[in-house]
Amino acid sequence: MNFVQKVQRAIGMAEQINTLAYAQQAEILERWSELTGQPVDETFHLIPPVFTDHGVNIRVGRNVFVNQGCRFNDVGGIEIADDVMLGPNVSLITSGHPLDPAQRRTGVTSAPIRIGRNVWIGASAVILQGVTIGDDAVVAAGAVVTRDVPALTVVAGVPATVIKKIPCRP
Repeated sequence: MNFVQKVQRAIGMAEQINTLAYAQQAEILERWSELTGQPVDETFHLIPPVFTDHGVNIRVGRNVFVNQGCRFNDVGGIEIADDVMLGPNVSLITSGHPLDPAQRRTGVTSAPIRIGRNVWIGASAVILQGVTIGDDAVVAAGAVVTRDVPALTVVAGVPATVIKKIPCRP
């Protein structure tokens, strides 16, 4: 399957998911597993609609919650650990185009996004290619994350910066 066919497949499969009601979680799990080519744990919950450009490069752990309107641009790969919550309209963007104007229409850059355990990503946050978010971190609503996020921190803003440390429980 070439690039265009992969994109068309993913868009079509996302459209199928988007026709399902939230109460149809068993069917959502089945379609998501088909989209990603990986079995998904029964604790995964997704509120449609959802959008993706490949699907097959997404891995999700146990007890992951994806709110409505999330976008998974997964050419570079997306790994989501256990107990992650994605707010509405979160965008995980693993690809882009070269800065060189002569290459913008012919080249694609990509790097994986890795989201650690028990991360909370707020509404309309954007996580860009190559970013790793550490365990137990929080990304504030509307943040644009361009660099790695340390564990047990809260980041906010454009570009996102650390605004506080999260106390670790004994």
